[in-house]
Amino acid sequence: MQTLAHFGDGGPGPWILFFPVIWALVIGGGIALLRRTAGRGRRGGPPWRSTGDDHSPLAVLGRRFASGEIDEDEYWRRLSVLNEEFGRTA
Repeated sequence: MQTLAHFGDGGPGPWILFFPVIWALVIGGGIALLRRTAGRGRRGGPPWRSTGDDHSPLAVLGRRFASGEIDEDEYWRRLSVLNEEFGRTA
């Protein structure tokens, strides 16, 4: 009687390659899933990737204040305007 595991001469047939391929796909899928989810930071992405928040008005204002382009009074005045515009509370 000929089964899937034994080919014409009684040895393993081409189906013997099926199981290692399935295991490789399972392991590869697990690794891909871990890489997508484990490295996520607070904003939903890896810390080294930019999420587009770098150009938000609040981020630009914070950078300008940190670099010394504007003083503290100007920072708080502009922050209050941005908070009113975006509906945030300080």
